[in-house]
Formats: sequence, C-alpha cells, structure tokens
Amino acid sequence: MDIILLGPPGAGKGTQAKRLEQNRGMVQMSTGDMLREAVANGTPTGLKAKAVMEAGELVSDAIVSALIGERLDRGCAHGAIFDGFPRTKHQAEALEILLDERGRKLNHVIELVVDEEMLVERITGRFTCANCGAGYHDKFHRPKVDGTCDVCGHHEFKRRPDDNEQTVRTRMAEYRAKTAPILPIYEEKGLVRRVDGMASVDEVAAAIDAILDS
Repeated sequence: MDIILLGPPGAGKGTQAKRLEQNRGMVQMSTGDMLREAVANGTPTGLKAKAVMEAGELVSDAIVSALIGERLDRGCAHGAIFDGFPRTKHQAEALEILLDERGRKLNHVIELVVDEEMLVERITGRFTCANCGAGYHDKFHRPKVDGTCDVCGHHEFKRRPDDNEQTVRTRMAEYRAKTAPILPIYEEKGLVRRVDGMASVDEVAAAIDAILDS
C-alpha cells in the first residue's frame, strides 16, 4: 500500500505518518529527512547532494528520485508514505516510473484538508515545557496549574520562533502553490481522497484507516 500524504505544516501529517509506521509497518518517505540522512551517512547520492547544497544550489529531481529509489530498495514491504514528494508534474511522472520499475503502484493520495483561520489559531497557540517537551496550547490545552508543567513540574515553557501568524500563512500559500499542480493529475486517476484535518487525531486516523482498508 503506497500512498501520498498531503497537507500543510501543522495539519497533522507527521503524527498520522508515525501512527501508520507503528500500526501498519509502513515507511515514511520524507525527502528532507532522507536527504539529511544520506548526507550524514556519506552515501554516493548523499555526497552528490552535499556538493550541490554546498554550492548553494537546489538539489535536483534526479538526486531526490535516486534517494527514494534507494529507500524503496532497502525494503518497504508494508508500503510507503510519500511526504514532500512529488510537488510537480515532472516529479509525479518520476515517482510513477520509480514505483513501476519495482512492481509497485500508488494506491491513494490522501489530503488532510484544513481551515486556514483555525490552523493559524492551532499553531500560534502551542507551546511546550522547556524541560520535558510536554505540549500545551493557549486555548485548547493549558497546564492544570498555570505556569507549571503537568508532567514534570517544571516552570519554564518555550514556543517555536516560526509558530507565528505570518509564517503560518506563508506556509499555507506555499503549500497551495506546490500541491495545486499535482492534485489534478491524481484526481484524473481517481486516487485522491480528502480527510478533515481539523478533526481530532483519532478521528483523522480512523478516516485514513477506512480509506486504506476500503
């Protein structure tokens, strides 16, 4: 079962991908993570990517495709979750070739649909315990005792510097621009399924499971 998981930052893509990895044995193909891993491990593709990045250039589609091919070849018996790739028609065609060469096919393209205003509120209100990392929210999940972590009792909290309204809206615009070209391709093939990304984590998980089990 190979799928593409779409959704802007903050939609819960990472949470759902981890759950699919744990419960179904699928492998998350996050191109950013794979690129960093390949560079750190000094693989042939990683060395090519490192040279390109050190020159201040963008990593080519060919290098990204090679990374994905290498990861597929290392074993994804229970399926792959593609995250961040493809983003263009050319990349969509490259992914189809990669899968076809290995006797695989794309089963579903699942988009976590979000409300921009609600997503801004969700992201800008979140903060974590500086000691243990427990997560909280200004509106939806405050500590039981104000200023004290429920988990470890620590009194210092922190917020991610990019969890601000302008950054969130910029990310949303980038997401729409990047996904707009590929959605029609997969809609024509009848592969696109949409899930309410603003529902609870468990409800989103149940909706994804229903799609995968259909």
